[in-house]
Amino acid sequence: MIESLFTAQVLLGILTSGIRLATPYLYAGIGETFGQRSGVLNLGVEGQMLLGAFAAFYAVRQTGNLWLGLLAAILVGGLMGLAMAFVSVTLRAKQGISGIGFFLFGLGMSDLLFQTLLGTVQTVSGFRPLAIPLLSRIPVLGPVFFNQSFLVYAAYLLVPIANYVMNHTTLGLKIRAVGENPEAADSLGVSVSRVRYFTVTLGGVFSGLAGASLSIALLNVFQQGMTSGLGFIAVALVYFGGWRVWGVLAGSLLFSMVNALQLWVQVLGLPIPSEFAVMMPYVLTIVALVVAVQRVRPPTALTKPFVREG
Repeated sequence: MIESLFTAQVLLGILTSGIRLATPYLYAGIGETFGQRSGVLNLGVEGQMLLGAFAAFYAVRQTGNLWLGLLAAILVGGLMGLAMAFVSVTLRAKQGISGIGFFLFGLGMSDLLFQTLLGTVQTVSGFRPLAIPLLSRIPVLGPVFFNQSFLVYAAYLLVPIANYVMNHTTLGLKIRAVGENPEAADSLGVSVSRVRYFTVTLGGVFSGLAGASLSIALLNVFQQGMTSGLGFIAVALVYFGGWRVWGVLAGSLLFSMVNALQLWVQVLGLPIPSEFAVMMPYVLTIVALVVAVQRVRPPTALTKPFVREG
């Protein structure tokens, strides 16, 4: 029975699903990377994703316009990020506690909106696979990499763009400086508050997009608690990737492949308890965090509020 996992058809299925399932990890993980590199830890990613997922789904259901759904997710995620920035940067609240508060708010509010506006699980027609001419015809690899939806392509395109911004632009230099030594950055005329407001709000936008990728691209449905801890895994991926965008990509693919594997284990009816299969991504999260703590150093000012002297 186990040998059935290693057939060409199943391996290609796992690879195809893994590429697609990495999408929400990428959006949320890259957004969280920007925030943490500036010194702000946002544990409310999951709540932002849930509200973004609902906003996108409801907008599409009401209008039939996928782009309006994306816009709704961006606006809701951005507002949640802005609120998180206000609490963390302006009010200087404990970031871990406030982040959990935003998660619970997103969880409860998305549940309330679902029961009030939808009532039952419904579906929409989401983003469909978009075959890239010529490339999608490449034997074996073409259908895997070049027959995905718009949001999948955008997520992978975001990786080199985000890496370039972080490491090769003045904005990226300011973000890294604020996260490592905010006092020195402030003495050079960099507004620590503005940089952190920008990165945390941007992280909220990407979390909203991560939620939208679930509700109007991957699953085309909204249901209560549909993220199932994905937002917390995205936070863990930032640690796993060593606060580097390419590391987040590697971690996203690893986690999504494991998730695809557990889905195929259930589909094939292998003699492995379904509870154990579902648990695999979360066990991997714990292992990844343990490994990351041993080998990488977080931004020096991470979770530390900045108080300007004088």
